This record gives sequence, structure tokens and C-alpha cells, in this order.
Amino acid sequence: MTHPPLSDRQDFHAFLDAYRSGFPGDVLAFAEAVSADQEITGIVWELAAQGRDPLLVFDRVDGVAVKVVTSVFSSRQRIARMLGVDSARIHEEYQARARRACPPRVVASGPILDSVEQHSIDIAAAVPMLKHFETDRAPYVTSGIIVAEDPRTGAGNLSYHRCMVHSPAELATSLHSRGHLWRLLQAAADSRRELPVALVIGAHPLFMLAASARVPMGVDERDIAGGLFGRPLDVVRTPKYGIGVPAAAEYVLEGVIDPRAHAEEGPFGEFTGYSSNRTTNNCLRVETILRRRDAMLVDVAGGNSAEHLNLGRIPRESEMAETLRERFPGVTALHYPASGTHFHAYVALRQMRQGEARQVMLALLGWDPYLKTVVAVDADVDVTRDDQVLWALATHFQPHLDVVIVDGLPGSALDPSASGIGTTSRMGLDATRGIGFEGVRARISERARTRAAEILGRTR
Repeated sequence: MTHPPLSDRQDFHAFLDAYRSGFPGDVLAFAEAVSADQEITGIVWELAAQGRDPLLVFDRVDGVAVKVVTSVFSSRQRIARMLGVDSARIHEEYQARARRACPPRVVASGPILDSVEQHSIDIAAAVPMLKHFETDRAPYVTSGIIVAEDPRTGAGNLSYHRCMVHSPAELATSLHSRGHLWRLLQAAADSRRELPVALVIGAHPLFMLAASARVPMGVDERDIAGGLFGRPLDVVRTPKYGIGVPAAAEYVLEGVIDPRAHAEEGPFGEFTGYSSNRTTNNCLRVETILRRRDAMLVDVAGGNSAEHLNLGRIPRESEMAETLRERFPGVTALHYPASGTHFHAYVALRQMRQGEARQVMLALLGWDPYLKTVVAVDADVDVTRDDQVLWALATHFQPHLDVVIVDGLPGSALDPSASGIGTTSRMGLDATRGIGFEGVRARISERARTRAAEILGRTR
């Protein structure tokens, strides 16, 4: 089943208006003032404890001069609606759109150019920030996407990096993922130069989703954004360094990362659920602040919130699901559970021959550098439900036969259990029934289930 597009404009305001109009029951708006110090995070956590994940709009936040919107990505169903499909088709639709990637289209103007400040830079006064956790060192930007362009090829790179104010014109940030931006910065250091960048804070959700895409070095995530939109991403060039940024972004901070500069930051509540001090302590010197006249703060709930995890894992799941099915046609479903942050994956398959589940698990553990544990189950197990996967482990799994462990592999720098040099062991748990398994799963007939639904429908 497909759904009509929410809006044909590459603008967060247009998206929010369309979503509120189309799905009013999935948006929770607050007219009462709240504090910028943890109260928004507290509301997100309280709602999650109730099993609720609406998009949240705060009209009044003390100490913040603009409207705050958060939990945009807290619901997989909401992400599916962004893509115009049902939740079951997120992977398929994301990959299909990403394959239609197209280069950005440079336009002369856009809302982000409403205000351009290049004198008397004061980040704290100009850019709204929230303190998300008591253990955070300071208020942070959690939705910041750093855009950099390779000076040799012009190819852009998008990546998320936490940022806090270091001085009136400097942000402290961390490049702990050691990804493509880190490589661009090392190349700049080798050439004894600074790396021009632009920090985008708030843009259309499909642009934000594209920034999480896992692509090879040299592939521009702005092209992926164009694929997700179904047409080129409209960008304007920043005033000083000419970096292409979304024309309808909320805030953009243009400047440089000096590979020689050091700026203390952290701790910060990371996706692991722990307050992390692991950081590269990089310094982003801001030289231009751009903002739209009606800017709002598009926040990403930090820590191990559903939003933080969904934003990172939907592109990863989509890529891995497609890659696995190409090599192993028996794979029927893949899911990265919130309970495992980014470190666990569940894969369902119809095993064609003995040992195939192990092969699938080893492939996942080798392809995804974040994964530590993969659980393989049969196709009739719902991998989106922890209780069903745990049932499969309880009834199909024998530890002395069904465990595969590989040691000494690189892992996530933010894994609090990893070694000081970032290595980890990885494990596959084969919870499939296996060839020759004896047992018939208890079931209730369709007739009885239908009759039960009728009876319960009359019992109110």
C-alpha cells in the first residue's frame, strides 16, 4: 500500500504543516512553556514509557526564542509515511529511491539566506540549543549535519556530529566515528590547511535521513537526498566557501575545522544509553551564521531514544537487507532492535541447507562494523519483536552447538565495553530450528481466532 506524498516542497515547515494536517493524532503540541534544561527530554522519555512516540512541537521553551520540534524520527511508521509506504516496505522503498540518486541543483536564493551574519559572531546568542541530560557537559546541537566538499573532486560528504559552544565563535565537536569527514580532515592536515565546512541545523526529514546513508567515500549524500525526494536537492552556496547547503534549511553555520585546534567537549548522552567522554575534541570556527526568518529548532532526542536509533539504523537496515538478499535469497527479514542500540541485529531466513544461518550471520558481522551480536531465526519469527526472538533462543538454541565468536575486530568507538583501541569480539547465535528439528508449533485455528474476536468485540 502506498501513501500520497506529504509535501512536494523540500522544506521542513511544509513537511510539518502537511504532517499535522494529515496525521493530527500523531502530533503532540505543547502551548505551556517548558525549560530548555532536560524537560523536553523528560517528556520524550515519559511518553516512551507509556509506549507512545508522537512527533512533538513546543511553542514556548524558556531561554529559546524559537519553536522546538523533536521526535520526528521516533516512529518507524512516521518514517514510512515520509517515504509514502507502509512500515513493512521501508527497506525496499528507501533502497529504490536511494538508487535514483541525482546531483543537487544550485539555486540563487532560498529561505536560509533570509539572514546572513558575518560580523560579531555569537553562536550562543544566535543558535538555539537544549541541554538533553543532566550528565551532559552543556547544551548541545544534536541534529547538526556537517557538510564538507573534497577539494580535489568536489564530492560532498554529510555526517552527524554533536556540537557545543566552546567560545563565541567556536564549536567543540567530535569526529569519533573516524569516517569520511575524518579522512577529509586528515588530508587537509597533510596539506597544512583548514577544512571548510557548513553545519546544517534543521532541514527536511528526507535530507536528514540521507545524511545517515552508508555510502562509499566519494559518494555524495546530497545526491541520495535527491533520490529520496525524487528530484535534485535544491542548494545554495554559502557566502565564503561556496559549500552547497539546503536552500530551505533552518540554520547553517559556515566555517572551518582546524586540524591543529583542540576544543574540550563531552560528556554527552550517546546512543549507547551512556554519557560518553570519548571524543576527538575538534574545533569548528564559525565565520558565517545563516538562518531563515521563521527558523525553528529541529532537535533530535539524544541518548538511546527511539529517534536517535531510528535515524541511524533505517539506512543501515535497508542497505544490509538488500545486500543479504542478493547473496542469500532465503533471507526474509532484518531488524536492528532498539534494545540492542546499534550493536544487535535479528535476521530471519528460510534455511535451504545446514550451516546457511551461520553464513548469513558471519556476513552481517563482517559487513557492518557496529554489530556485535546477530541472532538468526526462522521466517515465522517476527524479528521486530524481542519477545519472539527470545522465544526462538529459548527453544531452538544450544550454546555448545550454536554460537560463533570472532575476536579482535574493529568496533564502535562509543561502545563502553570495547577495548581502549576500539576492538571488540562479535557473536552469532543460531536460533533457527535447523535441519531435522522435531517439534510442531502450537497454534490456534483461524475459526477459533475469528470467533474470539467476535466475542471480545461484544464485551466492552
